[in-house]
Amino acid sequence: MQPSRTPTRQPSPETRQLRRVALSGLLGTAVEFYDFLVYGTVAALVFGELFFPEADPAVGTVAAFGTFAAGYVARPLGGILFGHFGDRVGRKSMMLLTMVLMGCGSFLIGLLPTYDTIGVWAPVLLVALRVVQGVAIGGEWGGATLMVVEHAERTQGSRRGLWSGFTQLGAPLGSVLSAGVVTLVSALPDDQFRSWGWRVPFLLSVVLLAVGLFVRLKVAESPLFAEARHEPPARPPVVEVLRRPKPVLLAAGVGIGAFTAQSLLTGFMISYAVDHGGYSRPQVLTAVTAASCAALLVLPAASALSDRVGRRPVVLAGAIASAALAFPVLALVDSGSPGLLVLALVLGHGLAQSTMYGPLGALFTEMFGTRVRYTGASLGYQAATLVGAGFSPLIASGLLASSGSGGTPVALLLCAGAAITALTVWRLRETRADALESPASRTTTLEGSPR
Repeated sequence: MQPSRTPTRQPSPETRQLRRVALSGLLGTAVEFYDFLVYGTVAALVFGELFFPEADPAVGTVAAFGTFAAGYVARPLGGILFGHFGDRVGRKSMMLLTMVLMGCGSFLIGLLPTYDTIGVWAPVLLVALRVVQGVAIGGEWGGATLMVVEHAERTQGSRRGLWSGFTQLGAPLGSVLSAGVVTLVSALPDDQFRSWGWRVPFLLSVVLLAVGLFVRLKVAESPLFAEARHEPPARPPVVEVLRRPKPVLLAAGVGIGAFTAQSLLTGFMISYAVDHGGYSRPQVLTAVTAASCAALLVLPAASALSDRVGRRPVVLAGAIASAALAFPVLALVDSGSPGLLVLALVLGHGLAQSTMYGPLGALFTEMFGTRVRYTGASLGYQAATLVGAGFSPLIASGLLASSGSGGTPVALLLCAGAAITALTVWRLRETRADALESPASRTTTLEGSPR
């Protein structure tokens, strides 16, 4: 007699679809962040001299990061635009459109003539394409995150943080990809890197775009949106959201610390460590890559932990860690030791920043109702990136150029961002136990006092 075999339990169709959506969110967001972060990395290395050659070197760096900020200014506009159609037409179609815009904008940056070839049109076109990137990524995160969390609500409602963490992983994964590619091309001789090597990471976007679109075409529309689409809000979603702006303002405040740390300890840190710390480009890019690899471990752990203890305690712990580590991190960077540079970025970005950032996907989704969720979550998230990530490199560059006081201004900015996040978390109500409501429910879910 043959021993009986226990039949293998097959996942339900809903679970299989959730896994596909989570993979789509991870890969798609990684592609988007790769495109966006490649710009920040290359801007720190060569854009000042290639597109603003008549400026003083310090002013050239500020001008290069000014175009970086232009992308962030456009992000809230993208959140409004794609949020409107995402709440009216559907999440999936907007996810596909944002990816195409992002990939094409990045590819065209790789083809741009420099200032020596077409004069002032070079920086003008650079800023224009950067704005296209900003508009695209302004709508990307909201669609990808909402798709995952709204699918998870039906089968894994108590683990929304864990599943949203897959989309959040796109940021460090995109950073690893961008830093890895730029590290390879920056190893070229300086003349080759400045003439054509810097273009390679942008041109590779076509390959990543093809992979992302292939995955996203296979996912199904959000089931919550499918139910809600027959009862759209009476007013445009942005009007509905801004009639009660408190949730958007709270979301923006919560995210400022994470995005300030992300921007200062990745793109800006490359310029700072090379110019002020005496490191080589490969040394700094290696440290950024190591920090992003650490984030790949810390971020999902923080996301999953928020399902158990709540979103607020995890984000608050990350903010406190970011403030406490700010001055030690900059001291390690200023030491001139490549090993201590790696340790600094792993602590500041891989640990503290990732702890703040991990729960944001689930938290922002839970703060808004289905009918306006795409618009509300996108506006809050992109407003945080505008304030926290868009202008912090510009402010840091200006302070360093005027004061020459080492890493103190950078550390103070990190502390300021963390303080804003901590104070805002104190005003939040815990949302991890809230159900994502039916179509006829409220447009926001943050009424009431913190608990």
